[in-house]
Amino acid sequence: MTPHESARLHVLSAGAAQGLVESLAPRFLAETGVALLTTFGAVGAMREKLLAGDLCDAFISTQAMVDELSRSGHVAAAQGALGYVRTAIAIRAGDALPEISHRAALQRSLCAATEIFLPDPQRATAGIHFTRVIDALGIQTDVAARLRPYASGAAAMHALAQSASSTPIGCTQMSEIIYVKGVALVGALPREFELATVYSVAVSSQAQQPELARRFAQLMCHPEVRSVRTEAGFET
Repeated sequence: MTPHESARLHVLSAGAAQGLVESLAPRFLAETGVALLTTFGAVGAMREKLLAGDLCDAFISTQAMVDELSRSGHVAAAQGALGYVRTAIAIRAGDALPEISHRAALQRSLCAATEIFLPDPQRATAGIHFTRVIDALGIQTDVAARLRPYASGAAAMHALAQSASSTPIGCTQMSEIIYVKGVALVGALPREFELATVYSVAVSSQAQQPELARRFAQLMCHPEVRSVRTEAGFET
């Protein structure tokens, strides 16, 4: 038995890191005797939960969000960066791969889609960005009725996997596409619309288990688990 066997570590995390956190949770439990109590969602939604006083020991979000919350005193400075994640296009597993390698191809593929799944266009990093891409392509009016926004990228991908329409498509962070069964990664957005977002982990200023939170952050960023981060969609 470890001194922390009965402890629980509360983690608020951007959905982009869900696959990574869940991959490392068993190792953290084995090393510390501490289970993770995790909440995943859009970056903006996790910020709202932190500011509302939800229990939080460790906080995972975009580097920009962590820096903002560090300046306001809600989290300590980032313990380390997990890497960056690209925003990407997904399809239902087994469907034909659409062409998305350049502006015109992406425009055609989105216009041909029967449904377009995306995370929260107000609070999710990928959702906000993808909405801007649609606007930049000049197809907002054409595709508006086919947009299917969900609270998180994971929820959007699960819905894409279950879609019964003929040619559904989706967009979210690559790390959220990789770990959802029933969807397939097409590729990152074309270079003109590329978004590579750096994610970091920090200790909450209100952490009930600050030392454990630091150990968790160290594990998440440790060079030994670089391959795990890569498999989860994080690049360095």
